[in-house]
Amino acid sequence: MEILVCVKRVPDNEENEIELNSAGNDIEKDDLVYSVNEWDNYAVEEAIQMVDNHGGSVTVVSIGDEESEEVLRREMAMGAEKGILVSDDAFEGSDGKGVATILKSVVEKGNYDLIMTGAQADAGAAQVGGMLAALMDMPYASLVNKIEVQDKKLKVGREIEGGDQEMNEIDLPCVLSIQTGINEPRYVGIRGIRKVASVEIPTMTAADLGLGADAVGAGAAKVQRKDYFLPELGEGAEMLEGSTDEIVDKLIELLKAKGGLQ
Repeated sequence: MEILVCVKRVPDNEENEIELNSAGNDIEKDDLVYSVNEWDNYAVEEAIQMVDNHGGSVTVVSIGDEESEEVLRREMAMGAEKGILVSDDAFEGSDGKGVATILKSVVEKGNYDLIMTGAQADAGAAQVGGMLAALMDMPYASLVNKIEVQDKKLKVGREIEGGDQEMNEIDLPCVLSIQTGINEPRYVGIRGIRKVASVEIPTMTAADLGLGADAVGAGAAKVQRKDYFLPELGEGAEMLEGSTDEIVDKLIELLKAKGGLQ
């Protein structure tokens, strides 16, 4: 089975203190620590396990600048055989459909049985996987947390509202968006990174993919972010101090004042 996994380089929320930029329409990205998108990492691990059990190969692709090679090499150190960097100034400002259009062109350059994305990335829109499937006219399943390989089909489990689970059969080729928790991504050590450090990663540009300004980039975007802000904080918590009896008395007074007790 030939699997293509789409991965993205995103700010690491655990390593950064996120602040808004001066324009108020995005986060300040200078001097941030970056890593692979968490959901994408689960997708790569699942793809590697499928290939280990059923044969084939895993290719990872990322849209971004040359620094996105770091993410590709990390996923190759996990076990992906090949990486593809898709990079061009013309892609800057692409909305979800633009990103899906770019990935569609990449998919058409290969011969893939399965395309996987993370359920969402840093923007939280969770739309690229579904848009890619629609553009490719392929079946699609989102929030996938279980995959069983069958003959020319997959049996996939999906997490649905309320924590319920459903199982579906889906024909290949298809697109799946992977939920966290589907597996336990393996640790990537320095030795693994060094093994792939000199592996050539080809770069595809807009010209290579036959894409113009009418299809990708800010000029083609139908959705544009106009504002980005932190929600206003409430009054916060009040810490009650004193003995147990004193705390109970204060709590009763607060509940009465808030209308919780008559």
